Amino acid sequence: MFSSNLLRHVTPEWVTLFSCIKCISRQCSQKQLKKVSVRDALSSKALGSNVRIQGWVRSVRSQKEHLFLHVNDGSSLQPLQIVASSDLQDRGLTFGSAIDVTGSLEKSPSKKQNVELHARHIEVTGACDPVDYPFKIKERHSMEYIRQFPHLRCRTNAFSALLRVRSEATSAIQSFFKDNGFVQIHTPVITSNDCEGAGDLFQVEPARRERKQEVADQEEKEEEGSPHFFSVPTYLTVSGQLHLEVMAGAFPAVYTFGPTFRAENSQSRRHLAEFYMVEAEIAFTRSLEDIIRVMENLFKASTEHVLTHCAEDVELFHKYVTPGHRGQVDLMLSRKFNVISYTEAIDILNRSSQTFTFPTEWGCDLQTEHEKYLVKHCGNVPVFVTDYPYDIKPFYARDNQDGPHHTAAAVDLLVPGVGELCGGSLREERLDLLRNRLTEMGLEDTYKWYLQLREFGSVPHGGFGMGFERYLQCILGVDNIKDVIPFARFSHSCLL
Repeated sequence: MFSSNLLRHVTPEWVTLFSCIKCISRQCSQKQLKKVSVRDALSSKALGSNVRIQGWVRSVRSQKEHLFLHVNDGSSLQPLQIVASSDLQDRGLTFGSAIDVTGSLEKSPSKKQNVELHARHIEVTGACDPVDYPFKIKERHSMEYIRQFPHLRCRTNAFSALLRVRSEATSAIQSFFKDNGFVQIHTPVITSNDCEGAGDLFQVEPARRERKQEVADQEEKEEEGSPHFFSVPTYLTVSGQLHLEVMAGAFPAVYTFGPTFRAENSQSRRHLAEFYMVEAEIAFTRSLEDIIRVMENLFKASTEHVLTHCAEDVELFHKYVTPGHRGQVDLMLSRKFNVISYTEAIDILNRSSQTFTFPTEWGCDLQTEHEKYLVKHCGNVPVFVTDYPYDIKPFYARDNQDGPHHTAAAVDLLVPGVGELCGGSLREERLDLLRNRLTEMGLEDTYKWYLQLREFGSVPHGGFGMGFERYLQCILGVDNIKDVIPFARFSHSCLL
């Protein structure tokens, strides 16, 4: 009797209020639950506890009484299986949708996974139309196909694995330098120097504004004596080397790791307009062997770290993208890298029965076809090529003052499948020789500050640079450099 009388006074407003209270209560309960990553859930660390998982649906399988989902949040190559009652099915619960799940982690009866999440509540936080979604469930899309969708390709297994490898490789490189006493230097992105001397530069100037303001600014700059924002022409950096040389006048070992830019009109598999460089400079050294040793140790230590900490992600590439490449990586790690001189390299090329597109006479620069042949000739083990012709190296390379060939104390590291990975040299610390070369090139006024480095406490030093994307290509076996960088920049293409 009491219940029926009470129900007579329940208005629609009360029903709405009760629903709101229930919803708020559920949201509060969700917030109190421990949020865990898919990686931690799969490790069984939270087995038996109530948890919250947020991620994206990789597969949906509905049965009469149960709903099975595979969900991933980018923390792991393997997804987490969600088991739910069929009444939790939602129209928006499709492949590619983003969901928020709460439930308990339980031991799975299946041999394919250790744990599964028994869901109590599933909320679709971001719907996805599987018809228009460019990636289809259970399809293995090629790297060329997913490259068409730079805004979505991080959702695929292959590219999310690449990004985890890239992140771990970054940490490995940083750890290597820290463990070996190098000081990290943040070299500038905007510079007035053309380190490489090739002229492939992006010039930096303010964007065009309204005409009236532009004219006013131009007049103001002309009154100040320069039409440039920084008073001198400035460019996006092609290398942090010269800035590292400055720092090598105060620290025994320094390095930088950041973006560099080359305005090369190329859409090849080997070149990008924006890429990342690892560069190091070592003071108090007169030997290329010191530079070579750091290059080889950096490569091996970083690669071993990645293979240990990203085993599943690396295996995905070696199994499905570049089958059989793991054997090549293991060979590189197990063997000491070869060392030959440039002169020996030219002799090897000239004795070859292979026909090359580019000439192989002494004095020419080695091309990719030459570099790959030399690596193959040396047993598919990385090879250092030393003592290049003096005339084809930049002004800062140390003069060997030798004969009959005139060479510079420069070295390149060539690796399988890629060709040149690292390039370095001893730097010319002798003031008279450096001044003479800059004068010959008409650069003495431009690099007065560089000459001053040799006047005030200069020491013999040298260094190298390693292309980070080429390193990833080398260890994963990826053929196209555009597939190892989050957002590829190259001529006639700047999507996003």
